[in-house]
Amino acid sequence: VQLQAFGGGLVQPGGSLRLSCAASGFNLDYYGIAWFRQAPGKEREFVGGIKWRGDSTDYADSVKGRFTISRDNAKNTVYLQMNSLKPEDTATYYCAASLSGSMVYSDSSRYRYWGQGTEVTVSS
Repeated sequence: VQLQAFGGGLVQPGGSLRLSCAASGFNLDYYGIAWFRQAPGKEREFVGGIKWRGDSTDYADSVKGRFTISRDNAKNTVYLQMNSLKPEDTATYYCAASLSGSMVYSDSSRYRYWGQGTEVTVSS
């Protein structure tokens, strides 16, 4: 059972990046998926999440209108599209899966499976 987050990299301010979260060893269909991030010297924070059906999402205020989470259950993958990136978005991004697929939790303790993280650096 494994989650793998990938797609990070270096991007200029105002640019875009799409992260992917792929599952292996289990089916993501009934899991709620969230993205968290942790910047150097800071605590991990909730970015956003999506319910298992993909019909509802929730985002932190800091990313609303710029980030979009979607899922393709056929590919067992969840995406985080990040637009209008800012230097303060620089962090390691993690995806996490919750068995309570009908809710989006901002509390990291609600998530059972975690990916290893992918680094995003926004800098000119």
